[in-house]
Amino acid sequence: MSRPRVVLVDDHRLFRAGVRSELADAVEVVGEAETVAEAVVLIREVQPDVVLLDVHMPDGGGRAVLAGVGSSAPQTRFLALSVSDAAEDVIGVIRGGARGYVTKSITAPELADAVRRVAGGDAVFSPRLAGFVLDAFASSTEEPAAPDAGDADLDRLTARERDVLRLIARGYTYKEVAAELFISGKTVETHVSSVLRKLQLSNRRELSRWAADRRLV
Repeated sequence: MSRPRVVLVDDHRLFRAGVRSELADAVEVVGEAETVAEAVVLIREVQPDVVLLDVHMPDGGGRAVLAGVGSSAPQTRFLALSVSDAAEDVIGVIRGGARGYVTKSITAPELADAVRRVAGGDAVFSPRLAGFVLDAFASSTEEPAAPDAGDADLDRLTARERDVLRLIARGYTYKEVAAELFISGKTVETHVSSVLRKLQLSNRRELSRWAADRRLV
């Protein structure tokens, strides 16, 4: 079996160099990118088998890359490789189209195996992360909960505030929300502040939990 053709997307050059070195015998690295814009152009151009994709980067992140590539690389599969093991990050990038999610604590042989499996069509997750995905997609197939008194809180939000709430709860960054809704980053911040105030929440973690409890994500 030929080695999978891989593109590395990560904003840390030393990390990319380390991955390239560790996987040299297992994959063929055909390109590297450290920004969302670079990654989208590169992936469209070289059509790799697998993209090893960082979840958080200064100019966006994994979700922005997936959205930017869209259907322009139909044979390419994406494997998220991140320091984050937060449920909202895992669920957000998988809903965006990634085939797997592993953390950067993975060993080189395990990563090489994960890349080969994703290239072959498998979905691959670090062991404890698979549960997040199963829970998220299981809950999405259940009947919505019956309205209760808590819905009065939701009724206080405008339609745009609800849009922002759902995206933030799915793990989108402010920049990614702005791109998705075609509004400015400052407007996103204003909406988030308004949502937190109306719902009497302190931070986006509480907001994500509030939205998940009401099956809004």
